[in-house]
Amino acid sequence: MRERGDTKTRKSRRTLRLPERCVEALTDHLQHQEIARATAGDRWRHHNLVFCTSIGTELDAANVRRAFRRVVALTPGLNAADWTPRELRHSFVSLLSASGVQIEQISQLVGHKSTQVTETVYWHELRPVLTEGAEAMDEILPRNRESLS
Repeated sequence: MRERGDTKTRKSRRTLRLPERCVEALTDHLQHQEIARATAGDRWRHHNLVFCTSIGTELDAANVRRAFRRVVALTPGLNAADWTPRELRHSFVSLLSASGVQIEQISQLVGHKSTQVTETVYWHELRPVLTEGAEAMDEILPRNRESLS
């Protein structure tokens, strides 16, 4: 929940398909939340939130950062002090780019008006494309080793 209660922009209100792994994780999370609801009993405050405190109320930024650090601390090789929830967005862009997803699609997925915004904010995460022209020309015009001798 944003401080002012709504999404950052109107474009932020959109439907995105989730990867199956995320659907499975959210299904598991819902089962754990049902247990938390039963455990809390009368203290549970139903606000229809996907992520909430152990009694169903809104999480504040400190709750989210604390829980995130706990998860990161369980991951071998990562220092929890070096990571914030915001890093997930940068990782998302990096992984998509490294997998060959076009900048236009990445821009739409992260909710930017244009690719220029994505390129400006995430320039260091975007896969270099400067070599693609040379690679294409190498395929079109294969090197003739005999003429170079």
